[in-house]
Amino acid sequence: MSLQMVTVGHNIALIQPGFSLMNFDGQVFFFGQKGWPKRSCPTGVFHFDIKQNHLKLKPAIFSKDSCYLPPLRYPATCSYKGSIDSDKHQYIIHGGKTPNNELSDKIYIMSVACKNNKKVTFRCTEKDLVGDVPEPRYGHSIDVVYSRGKSMGVLFGGRSYMPSTQRTTEKWNSVADCLPHVFLVDFEFGCATSYILPELQDGLSFHVSIARNDTIYILGGHSLASNIRPANLYRIRVDLPLGTPAVNCTVLPGGISVSSAILTQTNNDEFVIVGGYQLENQKRMVCSLVSLGDNMIEISEMETPDWTSDIKHSKIWFGSNMGNGTVFLGIPGDNKQAMSEAFYFYTLRCSEEDLSEEQKIVSNSQTSTEDPGDSTPFEDSEEFCFSAEATSFDGDDEFDTYNEDDEDDESVTGYWITCCPTCDVDINTWVPFYSTELNKPAMIYCSHGDGHWVHAQCMDLEERTLIHLSEGSNKYYCNEHVQIARALQTPKRNPALQKPPMKSLHKKGSGKVLTPAKKSFLRRLFD
Repeated sequence: MSLQMVTVGHNIALIQPGFSLMNFDGQVFFFGQKGWPKRSCPTGVFHFDIKQNHLKLKPAIFSKDSCYLPPLRYPATCSYKGSIDSDKHQYIIHGGKTPNNELSDKIYIMSVACKNNKKVTFRCTEKDLVGDVPEPRYGHSIDVVYSRGKSMGVLFGGRSYMPSTQRTTEKWNSVADCLPHVFLVDFEFGCATSYILPELQDGLSFHVSIARNDTIYILGGHSLASNIRPANLYRIRVDLPLGTPAVNCTVLPGGISVSSAILTQTNNDEFVIVGGYQLENQKRMVCSLVSLGDNMIEISEMETPDWTSDIKHSKIWFGSNMGNGTVFLGIPGDNKQAMSEAFYFYTLRCSEEDLSEEQKIVSNSQTSTEDPGDSTPFEDSEEFCFSAEATSFDGDDEFDTYNEDDEDDESVTGYWITCCPTCDVDINTWVPFYSTELNKPAMIYCSHGDGHWVHAQCMDLEERTLIHLSEGSNKYYCNEHVQIARALQTPKRNPALQKPPMKSLHKKGSGKVLTPAKKSFLRRLFD
């Protein structure tokens, strides 16, 4: 095992605990910065380019038909193919925290729209779920199993905010373990089904999950209710016949006590577990080798890496899997020095195969850590985990380097929301229009058809109307579709007008009778 320090350019502030890495065609992309994206890269997705131990983050772009993808931290992600032999490569993103510290319950599917001139254009779509929809959460896992020529997503664990009836001002951000239910998610039809397995008693978070064919292994994890990290090892098997899926769970011996660990794949049937915590205030400094076979799993300790003194003495660490047996690690900087960096980064190479320096990118993994900005050290409530699949990195592609201080560089990216034909909101020159806007234009969701996002400014909405709509659950229709929506509504029945009695045609108290001409005029008026 070899450990190398990595230098990062001026955009080092983008890399905070809670990010994810995704690999498309050998190129790694960074997702999940802390805070809303800057105007220089409104997508919040960057090419993760490491050359000669120097990291550059270069902005990626999305197609115009993509949905809005907020920068989610601590989500569950996994690589997805329609079948085990399919060449179509996508990523599933579920849950996570938004920059407003809210939890997401949405599922996003990211794929490559096109690749021209060595630049990747992504397409992101939001998948609506029906059935037993999982509650918003983070610190969970999502994997894909393949059985009988079909595929299915498996979601488990995580933490969520306490029910709204139990939340108070003092404990508004208090979290609790999710119920130990296993969710099967059909990504094609958007159906979710919940399963209760008697072997799973605790809602574990920040565990390690490994998927192989129709089987998922769950290792370790942390239970917030009991504040322990039991040496768990579960095997969940999913059978997908023509009828109802069959899900069963088996408790296996030989588990490990760990949370927030990073998993990297060294070959088809071998994985390495790096980092994590074995106690609340003690990092797990040993590495474990996981070998998989048909209906078999073996876990053994490996040689300990030559950790630096900074890594040994740091209280927290975080990172993710880069694939081909390589792990990306980060530790807090030395706050005692005035010019200290916020974080220091390393790459740990676990595979001894003869690979070039450019062949180090993503495999099926789960990573977790703490967020020092939202919690105290050693608190597992901010651990995160995610999954991905291993492919080789063969790119020497050139991208425009991201520079958050260079306003002239904003033209290389664009805002991918398709609003309306008359939309004139340009993210590169956008300035706040409403007092409630911070780092992006205010948008509202039109419920017509499959739904789409529109800018509140383009819809000529008053700010008080915008705030009112954001607080309620009523459907909204944009200017283009409001007439269609009205046509679908049943017209209200207007009450018949009451005709005044004839005696009212006489002026009271005057003693005078109206002339026939005035009577005729008043009759026509009231009729």
